[in-house]
Amino acid sequence: MDPDPPAGRRIELAAALADVERRILDACRATGRAREELTLIAVTKTYPAADLRLLAELGVRDVGENRDQEAAVKAAECADLPLTWHFIGQVQTNKARSIVSYADLIHGVDRSRLVAALSREAVRAGREVGCLVQVALDDRPERGGARPADVPALAAALAEAPGLRLRGVMAVAPLGSDPDVAFARLFDVAQAVQKEHPGADVISAGMSGDLAQAIAKGATHLRVGTALLGRRTPFVR
Repeated sequence: MDPDPPAGRRIELAAALADVERRILDACRATGRAREELTLIAVTKTYPAADLRLLAELGVRDVGENRDQEAAVKAAECADLPLTWHFIGQVQTNKARSIVSYADLIHGVDRSRLVAALSREAVRAGREVGCLVQVALDDRPERGGARPADVPALAAALAEAPGLRLRGVMAVAPLGSDPDVAFARLFDVAQAVQKEHPGADVISAGMSGDLAQAIAKGATHLRVGTALLGRRTPFVR
C-alpha cells in the first residue's frame, strides 16, 4: 500500500481539479454545450494510488492508465473505490488478459488481431468490455491508430466481437498539428461510425493542452493528466 499522502497534496489536487473544471465550463459556454455531456478522465500514470484516492474523495470517478503493469496494481489497490477504469493508448496483445480483467473502456483498439485477443479474453473473464477505435489522424498507423479509411471495417469487427462493445472512437492530435483541424477530422470519422452503429457515441479527444478545442469539436471524453496532477517528480513503483 502507498503511504498516506501529505496534507498539502489534497489541496494541490483540489485546486488543479477546480481549475480544469473552470476550463471545461468555459469551453462549454463558448460552444453551447452542457457540462453533463463530458466525462473527465484523470490520467494517473506514474502517480501513486494515494493520489487516486484523493481524486476519488474530490469526486473524480474516471481514471486512465497506459501501462498494464502499473494499472493492474492500482486497480487492485483501489478496488474498493467507485471508479471506472480506462486503458489509454496502444495495447499489446499479450497484455489482453490482464487489461480485460480491470478495464471498463479501452481507448486503443487499432487492429483486427487485437480485437480477436480482447474478445477471447473478455469471454473467458465473463465480462463485456467497452472499446474505442483509435484513429491515426496523421495517417501514420505506426504511431498507433488505424487510418480513417480502415476505421469502418475495424468498427464492424468490434461490434460483432463477443465480449466487446463498440463505444466510439479515440485519437490524439498529432504533434505540431492544429488541434481544431485534427479534432474536426475525428468528428467526421466518429459521425460515420455512429451512422452505422448508433450506440457508438463516444469521442475520446483532448488532453491538458487542447481540451477546449476538443470540446468545440464534439469530444465526449477528455483525458487530462498534467493539468490535474502537475509536473512534480513522478512516483515510480
